Amino acid sequence: QVQLVESGGGLVQPGGSLTLACAASGRIFRVNAMGWYRQAPGKQRELVAGITSGGSTNYADSVKGRFTISRDNAKNTVYLQMNSLKPEDTAVYYCDAAVQRGFFSADLTYWGQGTQVTVSS
Repeated sequence: QVQLVESGGGLVQPGGSLTLACAASGRIFRVNAMGWYRQAPGKQRELVAGITSGGSTNYADSVKGRFTISRDNAKNTVYLQMNSLKPEDTAVYYCDAAVQRGFFSADLTYWGQGTQVTVSS
């Protein structure tokens, strides 16, 4: 089995910063694409940022210039540096990872349990 464990959420004032981390562990041959999603109350889950195993990134328009996604392939960990946070960034943040469990295996997608980010004064 594969587990994704997130950390780093919390309460921050508008304009502040937080860094989220998500570590994958378990039966892993290779972690391919990784990403961060968020879901605010009453809204659908949306993609925040994604990163390939080669380091190519993409971002939601709402976070471009404020958030940075990165990864440490040796640690199977993805990070989300969030700067200039706004109240509308308040949501539960989830990471996902496309994991190969063997050389001939197809990717399977796994999700973290979610971490709350609250931006409020």
